[in-house]
Amino acid sequence: MSGFLFYLCVASMCAFIAERIVPGGRGGFFMSTIVGMIGAWIGSSIFAKFGPSLAGVALLPCALGSALLLLALSLCRRRFKGR
Repeated sequence: MSGFLFYLCVASMCAFIAERIVPGGRGGFFMSTIVGMIGAWIGSSIFAKFGPSLAGVALLPCALGSALLLLALSLCRRRFKGR
C-alpha cells in the first residue's frame, strides 16, 4: 500500500513539472495525480525507461509523457472552447 502511495506522489510531482512546461495545464492535486499516472504510462510506452527512477517510475519519460498529455488536453480544450 505504501508503495502505491509513493508511486502516486512521484506521478503527481512529474505532472507538476509537466504543468510548468506546458502552458494552460492547470489543475489540482488529484488532477495532477491522474495526469501523472496516465503520463507515466504514455511516457514509458513511447520513451521506454531511461534516466533516473524513483519508486519504479522513470522520471524523465514520466514527465515527458505528462507534458505530452497536458499539451493534447490543452489543445482539445482550446479547440472545443471556441464552439
